[in-house]
Amino acid sequence: MNDDDRDPWSVTEQDLYESMRSFRDEETDAVLATVVDVEGSAYRRPGAKMLVAPGQESLGAITAGCLEGPVNDLAADVLDAGEPIVHTFDLMDDEGWGLGLGCNGIIDILLEPLDAGWETVLEELDAGRPVARTTVVGVDDAPSGGAVAVGDRIVTDATGDHLSAASRRDLPQSVLEAVADERERLRPRGGAGTVAVETEDGTIEVFVEWLTPAPDLLLFGTQNDVHPVARIGHEAGFRVVIASARGARSDPEQFPHAHAVRTTKPTDVAEVVDVPERTYAVIMSHNAIEDRLALASLLDTDVPYVGLMGPRDRFEDLRADMATEDDRELTDDELARIATPVGLDLGGGEPTQIAISIVAEALAVHNDRDGGRLKERKGPIHTRVAPSE
Repeated sequence: MNDDDRDPWSVTEQDLYESMRSFRDEETDAVLATVVDVEGSAYRRPGAKMLVAPGQESLGAITAGCLEGPVNDLAADVLDAGEPIVHTFDLMDDEGWGLGLGCNGIIDILLEPLDAGWETVLEELDAGRPVARTTVVGVDDAPSGGAVAVGDRIVTDATGDHLSAASRRDLPQSVLEAVADERERLRPRGGAGTVAVETEDGTIEVFVEWLTPAPDLLLFGTQNDVHPVARIGHEAGFRVVIASARGARSDPEQFPHAHAVRTTKPTDVAEVVDVPERTYAVIMSHNAIEDRLALASLLDTDVPYVGLMGPRDRFEDLRADMATEDDRELTDDELARIATPVGLDLGGGEPTQIAISIVAEALAVHNDRDGGRLKERKGPIHTRVAPSE
C-alpha cells in the first residue's frame, strides 16, 4: 500500500512493523510507546503501540488521541537520554485532565528507543514467525543498582528458545523461569500482560507480550469486487494476498492494497497459502468451475475459514458437482469452515458495504467471536488477560 495513502493514526500492526524496519534501515531516531498495563477502562489494551519520530507524524494509536501530545514530549526525553522509561497516566484525575476523556482508567506506557534491541524481533516477524518479548517495566520494590532495571529484556521464539536482544541487558534466569508459564498462557492470539515477580532484590514487574505476523486474507479472484475487499482487509490489519487464475490480471499495480499478487491454477490455490492456521480465504472468481476447484484445494489445508461468494442455491449446485465430478463428499468439519453466503448480516448492498461484511466475518472468526452487537455482550468488549495467580 502506498505510504501516502495511510492515516498515521490508524495504521495496522503490519504497517507499524514495516515502518519500524524502515526506520532501522535508514538509521532514523525513533521511540516506540507501548501500553503495558491498564487499570479500569481505556481505548486500547496492553500491547497497543505508537511509533514516534522527531519531525514526523506519529504512527499508530495508544489512546483515542488524548495522550499523543504528552507521549510525544516524553519521547523526546527518551531519545535524549537513550534509556527506556515507564510513565503512568491517571485519566481518572479530573483536575489534571478535565472531563469527558472517555478513558476512565490508569494507563502505564513503556517508552523505549527503537534501537538494536529490536533487530531480532523484526527479523522474526519479517520471516512470518511469532516472537515474545519479556521486559522489565517496574522495579519500585527493588533497590537501586540491583540485578534488573527498566528495559532489561529477553526475546523468545515460538519454540521457547531465547534469542539475542542486542543493546538490552538479559534477564536473570530466575525471572525467566518465573514468567515461562505466563508467557505460554499469553501466547494464543498474541496476548500481553504485566506480572509481578519476586526476586532476591525485591518485587519487579515484567511485561510479557507476543508479537505476531498479520493474518493473511487470501482472495481468489480478480474481478472488480476484489478491490474494496482488499482495501478494507488491509485497513483491518490483514496481510492481503490476491490469487489470480489469469496471468494478465496478476499485475501488482492493479491491486494497490494487496501485499502480494500471485498467479495460480484453481487446483493449486493451496500452494499460495503460506501459513494455513492464520489464513482466511475468500473465493470470489465468479466462475463456478474455478470456485469448485479452488474450494477443494483450500479445504485440503488447515485454513480455518473459506468464504464463498454467491447464494445458497449456487453452493448446493457446487456441492453436488463436487460429489459427482470430483467424487468428494464434504465432511461436517469442512462444511463448518465454509461460509456461504459469505459475510455478516449487515444489510448493505453497496460494494464497500459488502466488503465490510466479508472482512468483518473473517475478522470475527480470527478473533473467535460471533460478530454480534457489543451492547448485547456481557463483560468487557476487549478480551482482558488477567495475570495468573
